[in-house]
Amino acid sequence: MTIEFVAVETPEDRRRLAALADEIWHEYWPALIGEAQTDYMVEQFQSLEAIERDMAEHGYEYWFLRADDGRIAGYTGGRSEPETNRFFISKIYLLAEERGHGFASQTVRFYEDLCRERGFDAMYLTVNKHNDLGVRAYRGKGFETIDSVETDIGRGFIMDDFVMEKRVN
Repeated sequence: MTIEFVAVETPEDRRRLAALADEIWHEYWPALIGEAQTDYMVEQFQSLEAIERDMAEHGYEYWFLRADDGRIAGYTGGRSEPETNRFFISKIYLLAEERGHGFASQTVRFYEDLCRERGFDAMYLTVNKHNDLGVRAYRGKGFETIDSVETDIGRGFIMDDFVMEKRVN
């Protein structure tokens, strides 16, 4: 099964993306970081307002992951960082029923191609240190841990992440 990467462009696309983010985050993250932090992070980083701010002020790009049959399986997004010659992958999120179909691998290949097109040497992302599934998956796709960071995101919440990078030939 393959996916198509459909750019998020219109106001309706952005509303649809925010609703999808809310759904995915609430089915996956409460078990790892709790309901309160999940709610807070959706509000701060995945809401319509956050998505629009990231696109307008920080150059983020978003794509829906559309399966062969037309259903939306998830979304991804990030931003070019010419100053570091890398692409920051901020988000790769799949609906629960869409995991295990190779969509994450296809998404990494999408970013490898994007990095080559833009002349970047690497791509990187952050992954929660307690997200064993995510850490293993990224390592299996060629990412290496290059740093460990704790970020105070407000209201007493901390993001405790690995920074993982994949070099692009």
